[in-house]
Amino acid sequence: MGASLTVKDAYSLILKEYPDVMNIEQMCSALGISTKTGYQLLKEGQVLCLKIGRSYRIPKAHLLTYLRIRGESN
Repeated sequence: MGASLTVKDAYSLILKEYPDVMNIEQMCSALGISTKTGYQLLKEGQVLCLKIGRSYRIPKAHLLTYLRIRGESN
């Protein structure tokens, strides 16, 4: 009996307080990771993002996709 999170649960429990398009700091806070790890996830393409100028913007939908992929691989 696994305690896997559905996308709806992830949204309502984890991402509800965050804007629809997050910056790197907000993404890292939501995932509970360091900014160094966050930049690595973006660089490796594990989390899709938009680069505007020198800053990254991560749509919440892309973060949910990342969480779903990570949940299925466990």
